[in-house]
This record gives sequence, C-alpha cells and structure tokens, in this order.
Amino acid sequence: MKKLIINFTPTGMIPTREMTPYVPQTPQEIASEILQCAGLGASMAHIHARDETGKNTYKKEVFREIIARVREINKEMVIVVTTSGRSYTEFAERAEVLDLDGDVKPDMASLTLGSVNFNKIASPNPPEIIQRLAGKMREKGIKPELEIFDLGMVNYAHYLIRKDLIEPPYYFNIILGNIASAQAKLLHLGLIVSELPDDSIWSVGGVGSWQKTVNAIGVVSGEGGVRVGLEDNIWYDDARTILATNAMLVERVAKLAALIGRPLATPRDVRCMLKLA
Repeated sequence: MKKLIINFTPTGMIPTREMTPYVPQTPQEIASEILQCAGLGASMAHIHARDETGKNTYKKEVFREIIARVREINKEMVIVVTTSGRSYTEFAERAEVLDLDGDVKPDMASLTLGSVNFNKIASPNPPEIIQRLAGKMREKGIKPELEIFDLGMVNYAHYLIRKDLIEPPYYFNIILGNIASAQAKLLHLGLIVSELPDDSIWSVGGVGSWQKTVNAIGVVSGEGGVRVGLEDNIWYDDARTILATNAMLVERVAKLAALIGRPLATPRDVRCMLKLA
C-alpha cells in the first residue's frame, strides 16, 4: 500500500464559534492546531484565514502570520492556501495570497475546477478565473491543489493540461457528499479516479456526516489520501452529539491506517511525491 497522505483542513469558511468552540480562528490558533495535528500524522495543511472578527479574509498579511508561525517550528509541513471564490469572487482578491514569497511562500494553493452549489450558497469559478489563477500559480512556482466536486471537473483538468497551465505530478482533492455534486458512493469515487490524468495523486474528503465514511474509504483503498478537519464536519459522531476537535478527527484517521498497517506519509514524503521544494 502507498503511504497515506493526511491533508488537514483546520478552519474552512463555514464553522463559527457559535457552531463549535473548537474551530481555530486567529493566526496563532490555526498555526497551533496545524502543528499539533502534524504531530498526529498530518502532512499537509489546507489553510483558510479569518480576520479579527472571525470572518473570512483573503488578506495575505493574515496568511503570512499563520505560515510564519508554522514554519518557525515545522519547516517541512506542506502548506496549502485557499483561493476559494465562495466569499470573494474577484481575481485580485482570490489571488492576493499567491504573492507571498520568501520564507512564507505557500507550497500549494487550492484551485477548484468549476462552479459548485452548496446547501445555501454557490461557489462561482468562471473559466477565466480558473485559468488566470492556474497561470499565476505556475508563474509563482506554487503547485495547484486541484479540487474536484464532480466528474466534469476532471475533464476540465485535462483541458488545463492541454493549455499547459498545470504540470505533473498532479494533486487532486476529491470532495464527496455535497448536496449538488458527486455523492459519497464508491461508484462516484471510482468514476472520478478512473478519469484522472496519468501521474496523479489523489486524496478524498467527505462533507458533513459523510466525512468518517469517506475517510475510511480513502484509508482502505491503499491508493488515495485523506482530507480531514473541521472545515468539512464539526461533529465526531453520526448522531451529532459530540463536537469534534481537529485533533480527534486526525487521530481517528491515523488509527484507521494503523489498524490495516498502512504507513502515514511524512511532509518530506509528500514533497518527494509532488516534487515540491
């Protein structure tokens, strides 16, 4: 079996302190949880930032502080920053974080390959924005974390390859269980994986109550990695009686991997897999 990548998503854009006291919001809190979960087996961190009021922010200064705090202690952790269009739709806002350089330059940045509807909000990703973000990532030497919610988004990845906007090895996050896209079913995952380009590495995450099931599928597949964290689900149990912490969620994945004898990928392993600096 291949080593298991645990892609840790500590905060996201949806969880608030009113929903759960465990969601990290300040740069110090987010960095602290990244470092804690790195110790539990996470090798990548997919970062969203919040301002002083707890609202989502695209400001690179906030990302700078998070990354600096992590790298002060752990220089190998693979850092992924968001360019999501769910809260901010303009290219300049979404791309600002890509201008970080030097010691705080992100290793990777998210790139969702199509528009997607969630329960109460849409995340618009027009073709022009996707291509401009991909172009800037390539210009800056930042590898895209290609986010897939449905089969058609894989086809768009092939289109970006033909346009020479992304290069191998490709890293895909496959997100299942959202109400308006691919569901948490083996057939849906299998179809998506079967269409990925050659030289691809993939991880899979589940939305809401599907997180645990999809995490287990990723672990036992022997091939895929796992995306896990409070960004996708704030509950530990299916009955929604226990609010999860990020550490609880990451530790559960690590224990599942240990039960079947699947080794965890270290940040250095992931850097070798994805040919990162």
